Amino acid sequence: MRRTTLQVATAAVALGMLLAACSPPETGGGATTAPSGDGTATGTAAGDVPDKPSAPVTLNILDVAGNSKLTTTMVDEFVQKNPDVVSAVTWETGAAPDLVGTIKPQVDSGSLQVDLVMTGTDGLSAGIDQDLWIPLVTDYGDRLSNQKNYLEPAAKMQELAQGFGAVTTYYPSGPLLQYNPDVVKDGDVPKDPQELLDWAKANPGKFGYARPANSGPGRTFLQGLPYMLGDKDPSDPENGWEKTWAYLKELNQVIDNYPTGTGQVITNMSDGTWAMIPTTTGWDIEPRADGREPENIQAAAFDDFTWVTDAHYAVVPKGQSPDKISAILLLLQDMLTPEQNAKAYDNGYFYPGPSIEGATLDKAPQESQDVIKKFGRDWYDDLIASKPTQSPLPADKLVKAFDIWDREIGAGKYESK
Repeated sequence: MRRTTLQVATAAVALGMLLAACSPPETGGGATTAPSGDGTATGTAAGDVPDKPSAPVTLNILDVAGNSKLTTTMVDEFVQKNPDVVSAVTWETGAAPDLVGTIKPQVDSGSLQVDLVMTGTDGLSAGIDQDLWIPLVTDYGDRLSNQKNYLEPAAKMQELAQGFGAVTTYYPSGPLLQYNPDVVKDGDVPKDPQELLDWAKANPGKFGYARPANSGPGRTFLQGLPYMLGDKDPSDPENGWEKTWAYLKELNQVIDNYPTGTGQVITNMSDGTWAMIPTTTGWDIEPRADGREPENIQAAAFDDFTWVTDAHYAVVPKGQSPDKISAILLLLQDMLTPEQNAKAYDNGYFYPGPSIEGATLDKAPQESQDVIKKFGRDWYDDLIASKPTQSPLPADKLVKAFDIWDREIGAGKYESK
């Protein structure tokens, strides 16, 4: 995932098609700012936001990235310690492709039911394209001073936000491989993409991955290949991925179908349908920790690869009230302390998870420490430290990559949603 600044202008049409509309959530609360004459909700001037809310507020949070697994305890502790800032918090989960359809009617009407959104790069960029977010960091960056302590790759992920969102959690992601040791012997574990292709051809139907548009490990695998294969321009899927598209077409010959979600990939590994998949640190750890996969499932790294990083962002819909913006800024500043951010280790879902320097495992809850000790890999941290990282493709390029994959690789082998 690249370190370039987010470029979404040319992806407007594709993103609009990708992000299907749905009705707004039925949560309470809202903004005090009315829509402007052109139907677009007006913003709140930075100088109008108090240092502290005039009265405690309720925050309604929409999570479209699985972020609540990592940050709920951070939020709960803040509320417990600051009842004069936030009186209560409600969480709602949703799907990233539905985010614009959920938020845009609320912004346009000036009646917000969602106060804060936790999203990945997909929802972040779609909202930027539709002009849904306040410029949170641009306008209030001095009140989020803990951002100066971002880990270097997390700081590069922050660049993708264009000042609209704040990185809360980060992980190097992948691509890695996961395999069933009852089927794949240690000497047969692929060390590079060619060996993976050879293994897949020798074991047709036993390797697979999910449609990249619907799967974190799938899109990480897709974006990691250009670096491993030595493509001309890993940042340009349309003109610079000649080797990657040729490779995936050849691999496609021995893949029967592409699930439209990572959950089915985990099921395929658990029930023996597949014996090898591309994975990420989090998707390797958590399914074994929560019992969705057998504990003996193994993982491996390619000899030479580049981490394609990932992050979650906090964004605020336009038209938000000054008091709620004030509370959100205080909450985010607290979440970006090492003591709080260390809670992002959770059950390994986004391993490591923290975006802040000093948010080490020893500061995480004991339960998280126990899970990582049992289900983590003792070689992960060395690999994270030794291999290069790149930020994800910007939104327009990622949409292009998904479109090419859908047309030229997965067509007829996945169920379109």
